[in-house]
Amino acid sequence: MSAAPPSAVLADLAARHWEFLCHELPLTAVLAGESTPDSVLFRESPADHERRYRTARVLLAEVEAIPADGLEAEDRATHALLRHELGSLRALHEVAEHLRPSLFPNSPALMAAHFANTASIDDAASAERYVDRLATLPAYLRDLKERLEEGRERGFRYPRRVLDLVAGSTRGIASGPVEAQPWLKPFQRSAAAGREMVRNAASRAEALARNELLPAFEEFAAFVEGPLAEGARETVTCTDAPLGRELYRALLKDQTTLDLGPEEIHELGLSERKRLEGEIEAVAAEAGFPGDVAGYRRFLAGAEFLVPSKEALRERAQVLCKRIDARIPAFFGLIPRMTYGVETIPEAAAERLPPAYAQANPADRTGPGIFQITSLPARLPTWFLPALTLHEAWPGHLMHLALLQEAEHLPAFRRHGALRYLVCLEGWALYCEGLGEEMGIYETPHERYGRLEGETWRALRLVVDTGIHWYGWSRERAVEEMARHLALPLPTIEAEVDRYIAWPGQALVYQLGNLKFRELRRRAEGRLGERFRIRAFHDALMAAGAVTLPVLDDLVEEWLRREDGPTAEDGSTDGLR
Repeated sequence: MSAAPPSAVLADLAARHWEFLCHELPLTAVLAGESTPDSVLFRESPADHERRYRTARVLLAEVEAIPADGLEAEDRATHALLRHELGSLRALHEVAEHLRPSLFPNSPALMAAHFANTASIDDAASAERYVDRLATLPAYLRDLKERLEEGRERGFRYPRRVLDLVAGSTRGIASGPVEAQPWLKPFQRSAAAGREMVRNAASRAEALARNELLPAFEEFAAFVEGPLAEGARETVTCTDAPLGRELYRALLKDQTTLDLGPEEIHELGLSERKRLEGEIEAVAAEAGFPGDVAGYRRFLAGAEFLVPSKEALRERAQVLCKRIDARIPAFFGLIPRMTYGVETIPEAAAERLPPAYAQANPADRTGPGIFQITSLPARLPTWFLPALTLHEAWPGHLMHLALLQEAEHLPAFRRHGALRYLVCLEGWALYCEGLGEEMGIYETPHERYGRLEGETWRALRLVVDTGIHWYGWSRERAVEEMARHLALPLPTIEAEVDRYIAWPGQALVYQLGNLKFRELRRRAEGRLGERFRIRAFHDALMAAGAVTLPVLDDLVEEWLRREDGPTAEDGSTDGLR
């Protein structure tokens, strides 16, 4: 019997990798619409991570035994992504990242709320299944506590500022009347809410939340403020700890998917900041402030750029979304079947969250994607709203993720694993902010400044994240550096810096990804010349899915070879399919 071809061996391994992820990260499976054999949502004990580490070694050896040469472009991408995911899992474990995980802004309470916010209840069976899953959350918190205690025994200490934020976020999400918290929302929005068995499940969920879940969150917050805070660091850098510098380098590789050192990233950020300052000076002059960017920023900080209420801010965003939607077909051939809506972040949580974020639609398409926007208007000036909307809604995150869910030509681990490639997701969303210029979305110099402010913000992250975690900057110095170059309100800047402190490396992905997308655009325009079609280029990017930046480069290069070949047709929207 002849051996199976490498492509078939790879396909089998990709399927087994997805099974591995679904078992080890059950919430991933649930959000992907996969059935699971039990109700567990999180496997996060120390033993779970040790098992993951051992299994990843076996799977990685199988990947490396498959020759990549001779594989088609999509299979080469799958091969490279398997190597990246499994290798990164092992590399992070070896620097004990699992014993000092990032707890903010993706706190345990926020992750649990994300599950509740995306859950759908259609009948009695799904209602019971939802409540059974909700009942496993206290055990998840106990497992996480065990990991943190083991890390403490190893000498790892969190910055005191981070622990304060984690405790505050936990209590903020799980505070107020039970019926107003996320846990009962799936019943409140269910079309089956009037059925007796569904009502019974809702009553069970309410009792569970009141008697078990909320006490468990309070106990976790008390643990964070108490035992975990004993000896907490006043410094904010992750490198001020055992294996700290090794941890940061591993996080850089995992998050950015590039072989860039912290020094190189820091210098790139300084260069990008300088480039953007020149563009901002031109916009300030157009707005009536020639040679006076500082005065223009003071002007933009005025109350006239703030709406009076959270309702007015949401309505303004809804109108803007529809205006953007009307321009989408001119720039994209691939458009999702799924729609999206705009909702307001509850005030109890808004103070500790960014001004807006995207909540992807459920994979089973039982609900829309949601553009979540702050309930605190002072944190979102109107001149920044267009850029932020392009980033979070369409054609940014919500459109990107919806198209990815529909990309059935991709293996399941690629279709449902986008969050492992934030450098691609966030890079695309920031590219979309710039695309808004071509789409005609920015109507005033102030809104164009908002786009440049947004890109400067992301460029500064290259400086500030490395400044904190490699050069040992204080929180105050990081805030000062950003405030010197941004018109964003000070509370927004402070919240951003807190996020960089608590989640090392993640802030780097935005501008690094954006620069790669823009580089690929220039390459395509240069190679295709008059035959370049923006719709075909964007469709090729969307068909690639969420990938590492080197894989994205390879896939676009393959698309260019086809487009530039003797049989290529102008205006093709076949993408990479």
